[in-house]
Amino acid sequence: MLARQLHRGCSAQEARIRRDLACCYRLIAHLGWDDFTSTHISARLAADGEEFLINPYGMLFEEITASSLIKVNTEGEILSDSPYNVNRAGFVIHSAVHMARPDAQCVIHLHTRDGVAVSIMEGGLRPLSQTAMVIADKIAFHEHEGVSLDLDERARLQADLGNRNLMILRNHGTLALGRTVGEAFRRISLLERACSIQVAAMSMNDDIHYASPEVVRRTGERFDEAAMEAAASLLWPALVRKMERIDPSFADMD
Repeated sequence: MLARQLHRGCSAQEARIRRDLACCYRLIAHLGWDDFTSTHISARLAADGEEFLINPYGMLFEEITASSLIKVNTEGEILSDSPYNVNRAGFVIHSAVHMARPDAQCVIHLHTRDGVAVSIMEGGLRPLSQTAMVIADKIAFHEHEGVSLDLDERARLQADLGNRNLMILRNHGTLALGRTVGEAFRRISLLERACSIQVAAMSMNDDIHYASPEVVRRTGERFDEAAMEAAASLLWPALVRKMERIDPSFADMD
C-alpha cells in the first residue's frame, strides 16, 4: 500500500530513473562497496536539479527498490510519503552537486576500504595502472571538514568539484557523477578499481615501476567523454541484466 501511495501518478521517466537507481544500489551492495546504511547514490528528476531521489536512511543497499527511494528537493523537504528519513550528510553532498552541475543526473558517493585508503594518501591516486592513467588527471579533491552536516560546505564542495566528474573526498571516500546512472557507475568503477590496484601494488615489497609521462598523457587523452559515454552505454544494460538474474525485486514499483 505504501509503495502504491508513493508512486500514484509517477511518470514513465521517473519510473525508469527509479529502476536504474535502485539497480545501482543493488549492484554496489553486490560488489561489496556499500557501508551498511551509510553513503548514498542520487538521481535528479528534472533538468533544474530541484528534485532528486536518494536512499531511505535505515535501509541496506541490498533492500532498496524503485518504490522505496525518497524524493527530496534542494531545500531538504521530503516529497515522498515514507516511514524513513534522509541522511543529512547525504543530502548536503548530493544537493550541492545537483545544484551546481546541470549535467549531473546521477551522483555516487562511496566509503570503500581502498577508496578511503587512497583518499588518505597525500599523493592521492597515482597513475600506476592503465585504469588509473585513464582518470588520474580528471579527479578533483575536497578537504575533509568533518561529517557533512552544514549547508555552507556546499559552496566549497561545488568550487572544488568545478567541471570534473570524479572527486576524492580527503580522509573520507570517493565520488563520481554522470549524465546517466550508467555513466556515473562506469566512472566510480574505474576510480574504485584504480584505488584497489594502487593499494595492492603499494603493499608489495618491491619498487614501483612508473610508465613514462608521455604514455600516461596519451592514455588519459584517448579515454575522453565520448569514449566514456560509449563504454557506459555498453556496460550498463549488461549490468542491469546481471542484477535482474540475481534478484529482479530492485525494479519493484508495486
